[in-house]
Amino acid sequence: MGFFSTIFGFCGFGLGISIGLVAGYFLFIYVQSTDVQNPEIRPLVDQDTETLQRMLPEIPLWVKNPDYDRLDWLNKFLEYMWPYLDKAICKTAKEIAKPIIAEEIPKYKIESVEFETLTLGSLPPTFQGMKVYVTDEKELIMEPSIKWAGNPNVLVAVKAFGLKATVQAVDLQVFAAPRITLKPLVPSFPCFAQINVSLMDKPYVDFGLKLIGADLMSIPGLYRFVQELIKDQVANMYLWPKTLEVPIMDPAKAFNRPVGILHVKVLRAMKLKKKDLLGASDPYVKLKLTENNLPSHKTSVKHKNLNPEWNEEFNIVVKDPQSQALELLVYDWEKVGKHEKMGMNVVPLKDLPKDEPKVLTVDLLKNMDLNDAQNEKQRGQLEVELTYKPFKEEDMQKGFEETLTVQKAPEGTPAGGGLLVIVVHEAQDLEGKHHCNPSARLILRGEEKRTKPLKKSRDPRWAEDFQFMCEEPPINDKLHVEVVSTSSRMGLLHPKESLGYVQISLSDVVSNKRINQKYHLIDSKNGQIQIELQWRTAE
Repeated sequence: MGFFSTIFGFCGFGLGISIGLVAGYFLFIYVQSTDVQNPEIRPLVDQDTETLQRMLPEIPLWVKNPDYDRLDWLNKFLEYMWPYLDKAICKTAKEIAKPIIAEEIPKYKIESVEFETLTLGSLPPTFQGMKVYVTDEKELIMEPSIKWAGNPNVLVAVKAFGLKATVQAVDLQVFAAPRITLKPLVPSFPCFAQINVSLMDKPYVDFGLKLIGADLMSIPGLYRFVQELIKDQVANMYLWPKTLEVPIMDPAKAFNRPVGILHVKVLRAMKLKKKDLLGASDPYVKLKLTENNLPSHKTSVKHKNLNPEWNEEFNIVVKDPQSQALELLVYDWEKVGKHEKMGMNVVPLKDLPKDEPKVLTVDLLKNMDLNDAQNEKQRGQLEVELTYKPFKEEDMQKGFEETLTVQKAPEGTPAGGGLLVIVVHEAQDLEGKHHCNPSARLILRGEEKRTKPLKKSRDPRWAEDFQFMCEEPPINDKLHVEVVSTSSRMGLLHPKESLGYVQISLSDVVSNKRINQKYHLIDSKNGQIQIELQWRTAE
């Protein structure tokens, strides 16, 4: 019986297993839960930013965020240039660190701190993407996303109390999102005067420290303490709105801003030649600086006088005393017809002493061609007193933002008045019926100034500045700005065409000192013009 029981037991076990497997298979295939739904399949483009970051954490920012532009070309550039950039950056870092170390080590009774080895390794940083902002100001803002998992080798030898310790930094990882601002944008190469760098968030910094072959970061608590300390220190220095300022050039020189004032006193003229057929000449003097958009200054007319005395004073803004010169032209006034030139001469400003009056008697010439035989004829002489007064050095070295907002008018500005500076930046969406060669025309108190015309441009960029010296604040005045197109073809049909105009009240700029904004052009469908106004006083 025992034998048969064993046989039937094995058969029962095998039969039970077989029946269970068959029943389970049929239940799995034909019996399904009613509360289970098929997953929804959606394309990646329909996913939001958070879902994409969760699904694909390492994809570039320009894929996850359309505001970022890809920078494959820049990464390729860094890849080729990195061996040379490595040497240049390390050399600059040593030069910067040397005086800082020399100042700090006496506090801790350390004998010396030296770099035994300093290299950034063979792996350059990678730009994951970049945002670019363009504002109405003269600046360009960039926000790159930088990741750097480098293999630098930094060996620092520290000597103290007769002992020497060598610390090695390895396995550096830095993730940062800086804001880089190039400003002001200037018409001189490299086209920006200063670089401002700030961090939009605390950077992620990770690295290893080795001392005598042992990893210091393995000490409990030290790793997190050092990492947080570095992030906090860097953030305290450069976290927005704090910035690291790297000057490239002097903004005043780049913009060719005023650097001084030339005081001119026209004293008298002697032995002028008679130009009128019936009687003596009616002389007056016109004076202006070369390379200057300001209008000429004129003396009064002395009728029927060949030895006139004026004793009249003028103040002229100086931008570059090394290249500018004072033009002195004597004309014979005519009631009808064109005024006839009696003679001229030029006085270079570089020949004038600073802050000292100098009386000059110059011979009047027909022109400034030294080889012209007509210059040998006697045309009379002109006597003037010139005083060049440069601005103080501390005023010229002010930062761009400060000079832009609170810069004072030149010395010699009329009391109670000031200097109105107008910068014509650009226009957009201009439309002409027959041609579009735009130039901007400015009219204030009957005085007119004009930018250079740009051919075939609907979005011209002039970036030209003009100055109006005002005897009193122009509170009740309006600046008339008109964009005019002049035909580039010969012919009398449609030679000029107005592309739009705007009347700008100057009361706001007198109270605010500076305005920079875009104005919609009247009689233009979509045209706009960007004008910057500055009101500078001597106070």
